[in-house]
Amino acid sequence: TDYGSSLTISLPAALQPHQPFQIIVRYTTADGPAIWWLDPELTYGNAKPFVFTQGHSVCNRSFFPCFDTPAVKCTYSATVKAPAGIQVLMSATQSTYLEEEGVYQFYMEYPVPAYLVALVAGDLIHADIGPRSRVWAEPCLLPTAISKLSGIVERWLTAAESLYGPYIWGRYDIVFLPPSFPIVAMENPCLTFIISSILESDEFLIIDVIHEVAHSWFGNAVTNATWEEMWLSEGLATYAQRRITTETYGAAFTCLETAFRLDALHRQMKLLGEDNPVSKLQVKLEPGVNPSNLMNLFTYEKGYCFVYYLSQLCGDPKHFDSFLRAYIEKYKFTSVVAQDLLDSFLNFFPELKEQCVESKAGLEFERWLNATGPPLAEPDLSQGSCLTRPVETLFKLWTTEPLDSAAAASSADLTKWRTFQTVLFLDRLLDGSPLPHEVIKKLSECYSSQLDSMNAEIRIRWLQIVVRNDYYPDLYKVRRFLENQMSRMYTIPLYEDLCTGTLKSFALEIFYQTQNQLHPNLRKTIQQILSQGLNPLPAIDTTAVTTDTPAMVLEDKVSEATNGAISLRDVNVSA
Repeated sequence: TDYGSSLTISLPAALQPHQPFQIIVRYTTADGPAIWWLDPELTYGNAKPFVFTQGHSVCNRSFFPCFDTPAVKCTYSATVKAPAGIQVLMSATQSTYLEEEGVYQFYMEYPVPAYLVALVAGDLIHADIGPRSRVWAEPCLLPTAISKLSGIVERWLTAAESLYGPYIWGRYDIVFLPPSFPIVAMENPCLTFIISSILESDEFLIIDVIHEVAHSWFGNAVTNATWEEMWLSEGLATYAQRRITTETYGAAFTCLETAFRLDALHRQMKLLGEDNPVSKLQVKLEPGVNPSNLMNLFTYEKGYCFVYYLSQLCGDPKHFDSFLRAYIEKYKFTSVVAQDLLDSFLNFFPELKEQCVESKAGLEFERWLNATGPPLAEPDLSQGSCLTRPVETLFKLWTTEPLDSAAAASSADLTKWRTFQTVLFLDRLLDGSPLPHEVIKKLSECYSSQLDSMNAEIRIRWLQIVVRNDYYPDLYKVRRFLENQMSRMYTIPLYEDLCTGTLKSFALEIFYQTQNQLHPNLRKTIQQILSQGLNPLPAIDTTAVTTDTPAMVLEDKVSEATNGAISLRDVNVSA
């Protein structure tokens, strides 16, 4: 299968206990879930081929023979030979290059789980952006990457160190990957992988990089021993990320971003149902199930809410920071289970242990871990009300009947809003779709041209609103957007919405025009979305529709509700 089979090696009977031994496995690998080969046309520069690996969570077994579990950590070394002009990077603390032989040598001196071994090779150049950080990107992207990150990564690292102790990995470098990278970001030690598509969305870039910085402590230094407790890495990293953003950008910004994510969590809860077992923090991993299928917003946001609750029990987040520093120091370079964290917490705060906080009615630790449904408690986000209240006011104006479009239009200037305010507003309009035709028409008149000049995180949400409301005058913008996107995160949500509603033939037309610019894996996913039933309906009246809209629409009778399907946008988040 794609995920391999076990390899059993019998050791000599004469081998003594604790006697060192060496095993050599000679193998070849060309393709597999971990290894992504890109032809030049799938890169930004269109000049040279590209390859990267993505090991999370059980893919690296297709890259090299390994104990593919987060419970096992080891150091590693690698020798990589590459053609001239191809730069090779790995998630390692040391590297050398023998130019005459075209050979790179890498060594990771600290023990890491198999999924954190990563390689990338392609037309990459670098620039230093801090005393221990550099950014790698294709030549055409490097100036943008420098302008976005120069100087501020060191600021984030310094803030993280002040909270959780020394950064132990030496360098913190970032490499921007082509849009075929299947997730947003990956916390490979020493070398964070990030999708280049996120560069245009400043606030998302900030949050994504800081989240990966936080993983240097939570996930990389101390790792969940089992994939059934992924929240130990993701929930703690999300908490640490928000402590770092509070220190560097203030509590209001952090509360806004948290409100945006918790909105998404409740959206996912509504779609999946409160009794769904994947909403547990301790998820039961059935045999044969890929652990990555269990990654969802509960892993991140419900995990965050539990960690935030623990911090509130201390009375002061700085006391909790002190505990987390001690936790990292005790368990660094090892893998842990939830009980290790909770026992350490109660031992660090004996007064809380005496109060039996772990058994507080309705908020029992065991219930946090094993109950389905939403978090048992959520953070107080009132410090962000100066940013969230305008969003709530504007949304109410647009959705209250009868509509006063003049009042709604004049109440806020979206061009002066933060990105997270705008996407929060648009997400709530998405949740309310389909909207009355008068509302969507007036929304388009007020905002469509403004949104055209904003980043892709904003534009895709407006275009989803257009699709879910069958608003034909703006459909040409959907086509234009998909013609220029090669990333999963900016294509899959739109194709899902197009095929859930009445615009499948429109989606097919765009796909056939653009499929050659998509990675084969993404192409396959979109084909699966498009193939879910094609039932032709009579032609619709298109006299009032622009020439870019289809003259015939097809409808999948299986999906009657416009927003009934679970969108991958609501499920897939950065590692």
